[in-house]
Amino acid sequence: MATPKPEILSQVNHRPPWFTGWMDKPLEIKPGTFCYAANPKSVDYVGLPHAHAWDPTAEDWKLPPDWKNIVLNGMRDRLKRFRSFQLFMDICVRCGACADKCHFFIGTGDPRNMPVLRAELLRSVYRGEFTLAGQLMARMVGARKLTEKVLKEWWYYFFQCTECRRCSVFCPYGIDTAEITIMGRELLNLLGLNIDWIATPVANCFRTGNHLGLQPHTYKENAEFLLADIAEYVGVDIEPHFNRKGAEILFITPSGDIFADPGIYTYMGYMMLFDHIGLDYTWSTYASEGGNFGFFTSNEMMKRLNAKMYAEAKRLGVKWILGGECGHMWRVINQYMDTMNGPANFLEAPKSPITGTVFENARSTKMVHISEFTADLIRHGKLKLDPSRNDHLRVTFHDSCNPARGMGMLEEPRYVIENVCNHFYEMPEGTIKEQTFCCGGGAGLNAGEYDLARMQGGMPRASAVRYVHEKFGVNTLACVCAVDRATLPPLMEYWAPEVKVVGVTELVANALVMDGENERESNLRGEELPIEVMDEETEE
Repeated sequence: MATPKPEILSQVNHRPPWFTGWMDKPLEIKPGTFCYAANPKSVDYVGLPHAHAWDPTAEDWKLPPDWKNIVLNGMRDRLKRFRSFQLFMDICVRCGACADKCHFFIGTGDPRNMPVLRAELLRSVYRGEFTLAGQLMARMVGARKLTEKVLKEWWYYFFQCTECRRCSVFCPYGIDTAEITIMGRELLNLLGLNIDWIATPVANCFRTGNHLGLQPHTYKENAEFLLADIAEYVGVDIEPHFNRKGAEILFITPSGDIFADPGIYTYMGYMMLFDHIGLDYTWSTYASEGGNFGFFTSNEMMKRLNAKMYAEAKRLGVKWILGGECGHMWRVINQYMDTMNGPANFLEAPKSPITGTVFENARSTKMVHISEFTADLIRHGKLKLDPSRNDHLRVTFHDSCNPARGMGMLEEPRYVIENVCNHFYEMPEGTIKEQTFCCGGGAGLNAGEYDLARMQGGMPRASAVRYVHEKFGVNTLACVCAVDRATLPPLMEYWAPEVKVVGVTELVANALVMDGENERESNLRGEELPIEVMDEETEE
């Protein structure tokens, strides 16, 4: 099904369309709003239960005969193990403060995409199956029993949540609806009901160390290909190190940065930055993935995939870990690492070998974000920068949900951008920092078959970009997340086609004045710099 034109898709009616109660509304699985079922081989590879082929549009999902007991026992177990889950089931008063904060509800008008009602899909079963009031008064207290219809609602709507946590910012009780989505997905995984855009990257990462299934030699060859581009455009030969024991720092970034456009330009930026400052670091071809799609599967799978980075750091004998521009990697590290795989006491508190700064915020996790690291370099005057090389760009910044809300990193990327670009413009208040809107394709929902929902869910983000494009002539959207670099280009192409997407470190690399570089006639994308920029460099 073709995605409607923007002028049609933007006409959203937010008035509840149902004349009956939400529990009685039949489920309609619409083309373009769901992802394909997981490949059973991927599910089986990582040991998840009930791997089987099934079709979301079919009547029969081929559930095991005792499926209901499996789910209820799984729910009972998680209510005991996770105090937050029990609290979130009990304390919601359904005030609706979160209702209009979700990008999917704003973009679709579907009431079941309101965070409060999406959570109610699970909460209603909790009341109906686990509370006395629900068993005695059912509808009066918003309770229902678990049925196949309910299970299918769970699957459809929990995979229409990007776990961005914007709703949690506005909840007066601090309920994290993303945690409810995580629990819902965990329960669905007990029945083999995952989606392939999550299950296969998880299996690949478990097998080869990255989501794309790249083998070590392929990873290294891709890096060498990008090094050749740097040599052509910049005139500098860089020799990175792979799997080198005894390096001071292990650098880990999402595999999309080395393989996918436009992430490859951010990867090139990393290599140029590290060469420029003479950093003693190494890449790993075995823990070659910062992202963690296990986070979208289950707490246990998240833990398994996160562990590989620290296991590799221990094997290589590094002092600490520097991480690239990723979203969920940083939410996992900052919110879960200590109680999940840590604390990583075999590593040292991160200390910049260039500036001497000790990153106190990373004393426990032993892992520092590249934007924090770069901002510190700039603050200490350790980079030679010519921001005029980015003068043809009028830049705005997208606060990626997980670094912004999940780790509180709000100012460092802005500080970097303001020092490497002369034209920076903020999107409106209420759409940035803690209240940033999601790209619409996070939490494993960046699939082609999901394009309609992605364009709907991404409309609030795109609307803010269009605002600064029309007011300030913004033509560049910067971000610090590999998923954003994958999801935002098609979103911009649809809603704001004059705006391109870049990583922050790509902007840094464009502005870097490298020792021994040639006269810069193009940026890292091979695009010719405007004549006025080249003339300014010649005059200097």
